[in-house]
Amino acid sequence: QVQLVESGGGSVQAGGSLRLSCGASGLTSNVLCMAWFRQTPQKEREWVAGFYRFVRTTYVADSVKDRFTISEDTAKNTLYLQMNSLKPEDTAVYYCAADEGGTCQWRTRPDQYNYWGQGTQVTVSS
Repeated sequence: QVQLVESGGGSVQAGGSLRLSCGASGLTSNVLCMAWFRQTPQKEREWVAGFYRFVRTTYVADSVKDRFTISEDTAKNTLYLQMNSLKPEDTAVYYCAADEGGTCQWRTRPDQYNYWGQGTQVTVSS
C-alpha cells in the first residue's frame, strides 16, 4: 500500500521560499508518476508539477514554471517541491500524488492518480 505524507508547508511573505516534502512508503517499481497538486476552497484541484521516476523527467505548470522545481531523492523515497518567489495566489493546500504506469507528461488531472497525501497548507501574505 502506497502512503504519502507531505510536510514543509507554512506561512511566508511574498517573495519568500518554501520547500515541500512528500515522504513515500510502499512504492514499487510500478509507481512511476508522482506529482504535486494544489487546491483552494474557490478552485478545483490544480496540477502543479510532475516527476516521471523511470527517466527522472520533470514537468512543471506554466503558471509556476520559473519559480517552482520538482525533484526526488530516490534513496530517501522523498519527492520535493521547491517554491521560490512565492506570491499570494500560491496560497493553497498542496497535495502529493502518485500513480502506477505510463508517462507523467499528460497526467494533469486528479482522477489520473490513485494515491494521495493528506495535504500541507501554504499561506503567502502580501
